[in-house]
Amino acid sequence: MNGERGNSSSEKSGRRPRTLVTGAALRVGLATALEFASRGHAIVLAVRRIDDRSQAALLAVQQAARAAGHADAPIEVHAADLDDVVAVQALGVAVAQGPLDVVVHCAARYRAQPIGSIEPDQALSDYRVNALAPLLLTQALAPRLAKSILPAGGAVVCFTDMHVEGRLYSSHAAYFASKGAVSALVQAMAVELAPLVRVNGIAPGVVAWPEGADEEFKKRYIAKTPLGRAGSPDEAAKCAAWLALDASFLTGVVIRLDGGRWLKG
Repeated sequence: MNGERGNSSSEKSGRRPRTLVTGAALRVGLATALEFASRGHAIVLAVRRIDDRSQAALLAVQQAARAAGHADAPIEVHAADLDDVVAVQALGVAVAQGPLDVVVHCAARYRAQPIGSIEPDQALSDYRVNALAPLLLTQALAPRLAKSILPAGGAVVCFTDMHVEGRLYSSHAAYFASKGAVSALVQAMAVELAPLVRVNGIAPGVVAWPEGADEEFKKRYIAKTPLGRAGSPDEAAKCAAWLALDASFLTGVVIRLDGGRWLKG
């Protein structure tokens, strides 16, 4: 969807499209919020807590909207710990007080845990943040999404991981289990929410280096990537925007955004 189509939707309905982005304080989540703000959407930032980082994200999104000529676009922020089911449900209720057109589930928990040291509570925590929160939020917001003003209808975009498609590595069993659930969730929700809401996924390789990644790790990873580099949060955000706004005949699909990394094993 280009800017003209977005403006047309706004003019016909009397409101701007409204987009919720989880994990919006940093990395891919922040880049996604900036991308949709630059397209004139009202933005709901879902962050874990209100702190200096989330306030900086709010300011950055406001500035992006102004720079793109959308100074009057509402930008709001909600704090919710996605590891807390009650907080997730409360976030859904709060966001559903207004119209909604797009949800992009960017929040994720990623940590190394050798299988012998995984505690049940840790595995459940990964599942709650990575898979259950997207399910519960989409459940709460589906009625709003079904009334979207966008030409392609309401849209949900989930982030999984390209490695769950057959390129697994050690010490991340709980994480991969939760992300594998997201890939299945994309298809299940796509079937159930059609035709008024489309649901698609992105399975990225490295689009933002994990915290603590050293230069040797980066070199090894890039050596296995045909395009010879890592991706960027901005590229992930643009892919999410394309799925939500342009890909009007696409649903239930998970796109690998990995520079060809999956091809080289």
